[in-house]
Amino acid sequence: MTRSPAAPPDYWSVLGLEPGADAGSLKRAFRAQARRWHPDLNGNDPLAEERFKLVNEAYAVLSDPRRRQAWEAGGAGSGSAASEPQDPFATGFPDFEDYLDALLGDRRRPRRAVDADADAGFDSERDPEPADEPQPPRQGSGSVTASPPPPPPVQASSDQESLVELTPEQALQGERVELELADGTAVEVWTPPLAGDGWRLRLAGVTPGGGDHFLQLRVRTEEGLRIDGLRVLYPLELTPAEAALGCQVVVPTLRGEVKLRVPPGSSSGRLLRLRGRGQEWGELRGDQLVEVRIVVPEQLDEAEAALYRRLQELATDPDRP
Repeated sequence: MTRSPAAPPDYWSVLGLEPGADAGSLKRAFRAQARRWHPDLNGNDPLAEERFKLVNEAYAVLSDPRRRQAWEAGGAGSGSAASEPQDPFATGFPDFEDYLDALLGDRRRPRRAVDADADAGFDSERDPEPADEPQPPRQGSGSVTASPPPPPPVQASSDQESLVELTPEQALQGERVELELADGTAVEVWTPPLAGDGWRLRLAGVTPGGGDHFLQLRVRTEEGLRIDGLRVLYPLELTPAEAALGCQVVVPTLRGEVKLRVPPGSSSGRLLRLRGRGQEWGELRGDQLVEVRIVVPEQLDEAEAALYRRLQELATDPDRP
């Protein structure tokens, strides 16, 4: 971004502040704007890089009394080409958290509990308010201090996932889940009520580099029942003969075993309903769905193979009525 030295930007407006704001407000505004425009968190915005540099420049000028006084006197705070500090982002942008640590002098704990809204996702502000004022580079009389070493390379964001196992009761009521992220941050999450097996809950922007963390919910019983809100799902495996001729079977439910009649001609994927055998929520009670799955033996003896061949012949006989 090219700007005339005679007309520098309004740094107060860049940070969204009124002129003369105190040091605490300046630091909070810089933190918010830096997070908003950090290129690592705005991969789809081509203007984020230049905007982020401008936010960094505005903070560097306004937090340095000498540069701020020069800027307010006639726009020389950012300096001419000879006095302007070397671009610290010439070799890339650091990870957002490391960047704030280095510039603001934060000393954060290795772990910190974060309250999360797992249903809607969240962006966690993981930096506590710094205790000390920043010490930006100062310009001496007739000389310029050496620029700091290049920042570390940007850490690419990556999504992560954790498996969370819940009982049917926990899934129904909602459960508090504690987990530790890769960077040591402790996160506390409440799962939503009426959750189900296979649900994925998104925690937005909490992994190192700004990626998302997903919670994969597993809600199953030892008998093979899968919970989905108020509904209960159960896969029923049948032999081809049982599915074709019909049969009576015993299936598990949340309140004990029941007998179920499978009608003849039941194909894989057919759903049989057991009314009122699902989860209970006040006066509401869900159903249990039994899904038919036809299982073919892996190995057949000679007699079984002969019977299947005969069935195949009958099925493909053009003279069969």
